This record gives sequence, structure tokens and C-alpha cells, in this order.
Amino acid sequence: MKTHLFTGGLMVFSLLSYATADDHPCDSNNPCVEGCCSSTVNLCGYGPDYCGKNCIAEASHQGSCAQKSECDPGYFPGYGTVWALGGTTSDFCGTTSVTEPSCGGTSSAKRTVGYYEGFSQNRACDGKTIHPIPIGGYTHINFAFIYIDPNTYKLTPMAENQVDLYSRTTALKQQDSNLQVWFSIGGWDFNDPGATATTFSKLAASTAAQAAFFESVNEYMTTYGFDGIDIDWEYPVTSDRNGSPEDYENYVTLLQNLRRYLSSKGSYGLSITIPSSYWYMKNFDIANISKTIDWFNIMTYDLHGTWDSDADHVGKVVYAHTNLTEIKQSMDLLWRNDIDPSMVNLGLGFYGRSKSTAVKYSSEVEKLILIGFTLSDSSCKEPGCPFSGGGTSGVLSYTEIEDVLNDATLGAVMTLDPVAAVQIVTWSGDQWVSFDNEGTFAKKREFANSQCLGG
Repeated sequence: MKTHLFTGGLMVFSLLSYATADDHPCDSNNPCVEGCCSSTVNLCGYGPDYCGKNCIAEASHQGSCAQKSECDPGYFPGYGTVWALGGTTSDFCGTTSVTEPSCGGTSSAKRTVGYYEGFSQNRACDGKTIHPIPIGGYTHINFAFIYIDPNTYKLTPMAENQVDLYSRTTALKQQDSNLQVWFSIGGWDFNDPGATATTFSKLAASTAAQAAFFESVNEYMTTYGFDGIDIDWEYPVTSDRNGSPEDYENYVTLLQNLRRYLSSKGSYGLSITIPSSYWYMKNFDIANISKTIDWFNIMTYDLHGTWDSDADHVGKVVYAHTNLTEIKQSMDLLWRNDIDPSMVNLGLGFYGRSKSTAVKYSSEVEKLILIGFTLSDSSCKEPGCPFSGGGTSGVLSYTEIEDVLNDATLGAVMTLDPVAAVQIVTWSGDQWVSFDNEGTFAKKREFANSQCLGG
């Protein structure tokens, strides 16, 4: 979901995803596709546990144990351990230190990038049109999303009823001469099973497809008055999201070609969206990508949700999806690759993650019943407490959470977690959600400024 703001403003587990070589079983007849084969556990991975004295050379990638450590700057941002996890803490990278940028002042005030979701106008509850967007509050607005036709590789509307919104969004520049309006291509579900599952991979691998794509991009720029493009390809390489191993290098080439094309047509901007978790970020060659784009929009939200339910290292417990502790650790993945902090926009989420669908109607009374995570034990309300029920993902919007707080019949209580810099709301005895308000957004902006972020 892209109801969020990238502005000057994880529990460790969101960084501790499965090892970079997918924990692939290995032996001399089944060598590693990447990484080294450890004779101790007969799994593929990186770091001394895999590439050290216990390495089986003939079962390792390219028949060699001389694999560069993923903790080294300029390489992948972390490496795995024999526990089949990956991350950047001392458990994973030993005593390797990270030099974090440090600043005073208000560096992040340079850019405030807001995403407007075209499909939000169709929401049954709390739908949003162009008109409430505060003029003067943003330096950039990204219209989300525009799709790529999987057959022609030309741009196509996410939905036909959104086309009218393109010009209406860019028309906001008439009220603010400093505002830029870009459009975002792809999105979190673009790689889901279906017609577009492999579209980004095929586009990145084909110069012919890119030629059609670039021409279509220019047509959208000139027809609707957009100023730049944001590529939201969230899962390159990742096999469980229809990625390909070639994506790692091909994405760099795609962006280089796109930048050259855009420069030949005018002064258009180019950014990409990147994940904050090690498991997905390792598939981006961020060091080389940074040489081509204007900035990164890092998704420092959705760090936790119902998708944790089946993960052994987290499980069915409640955690804040915008935990500042985890956000700090995720940023170290960038600093290990010497990324200029002025190129980074910190993502803020204007919603809370819940277990079920956002709302349902009561059959007894005519009012909306707002659903969060249902706690297994109503007396256990701290982050880390277990929740019950299935794993259907849902969202409570900022407005809906305010409705919970303002409804005296629900007995809602809001509690600040000062370390995580999030608000925890409990109501109706066993309902739980975390979110950010003005106070916790301010703490995240302070963090962005302290690390010299550009937005």
C-alpha cells in the first residue's frame, strides 16, 4: 500500500531474513547457484561460516571459496549465518562497523515527496480525490500507479477511470510553481502472479522492449505534464516474487538507458523505490544504481504484518510496522554501500497494519466496526504479544484510527512507545494497532535530519 509520505521524516527481525543464497542444500553434485557451500550444514551462504575453513570449493559457486564478504562496503549489505538468517548486526557481520552519517540542521526539509494513489478515489470508506492535497506541503507528488502492458511494454493505466486524474494532478502545479508531479510505475502487487508478474524482468532484459517503453514514457510526460518518473520494482531477482537472477545487473542497465533517454528529451527526474529489508534489498545493485538516479525512496514501513505469522524468527505476534529501531538498522544497509544520504528519502506510512480487512458492518447496529490485530490475551498488549486468528492482511487508515480514538464506546487507549517512536492503540479489550501521529512523525524527521537524509 502506498498511502505514505517520503519526508524528512524493526524489531531486528525484519532485517533477519533468510540467507542470501536461499539456504540452498548443496554438495558436489548440487553446487551453489550463489555463495559458498558449508560442509557443516551443507547449505549455501556467505561469510566465514560458509566461505571459511568449512567451505566445499567444488560445491560452491564457480567452484571457489574465495567469495567476497557481503559485509564489505560496495557489496551486498549483509551475509548469512548457519542459522539460515541474514542481517547486519554483530551476529551476522562480526565486529565490522558501519560509519553512519551525522548531521545537525534540517537536511530532510529539502524534499517532501507524497504519493497519491489513483485508486484511493474508489475506496468505499475514506476515499480520497485530488482536492484535499495540501498545496505547499510537498515539493513532489508521485501519482501511483501506472502499469506496463506486458505485451507491448507501453504504459497503460492501472484503471481507465484514473486517466482523468493525471492532468488534474499535474494541474496542481498551477497553484505552486515549485511543485513537481511525477508518476510511479509498478507497485507492490505488480509482480504478483498474473499477466505482469515478469514484465519488469523482461523489460530490463530487452533493448527492443525498452525502446517501446521509453517512447511511451515520453508520451506520458508531454501529454499530461509530468516532471519525472519513479520506478517501483520492489522484487527484482527474488524467485518467490517472479524475479530472475539476471535482474540484478539488468536493472542497472535499464536505469542507465532510461536516464540517457530522459536526458535527451528534457530535464526529467528519475527515482526508484527500494525495500528496507535485507532479504529484498540485497537484490538491488544500489551502489551502481545510485550513479544514475536522482534519489531513492526507501520503504521504511510495512516492516511487520500478518506475513510474519509463518516465519519462525517472528511468528504470530504484534510488532509496530514503523519501528524506528528497525528503521535505523535498515539504513545501515545503505551506509555499507557508501550511498550518499542526500539521495535518500525516508518513507512514512499514514496508516496502521491490521490483521483483517479494514472495516466490516455490524449486523446489529448501523455503524462500522474497525478491526485491528486481535490479541490472544487481552492483558498482554505490548509489542511482541501474540495475536489470534488467521493471517489475512489489512489496513486501518489514519482517519479510521482517529475514529477509534474518538469513539467513547470503544474505550480506546493510546500509548507512546518512545524507543520505537510509534503510538500503540488498544480498544474493545483485545484490539491492537500501531501507527504514527504528529509526535512520532516528528521523531522520525529528527532521525532523518540526524543522518543527513535529503527527504
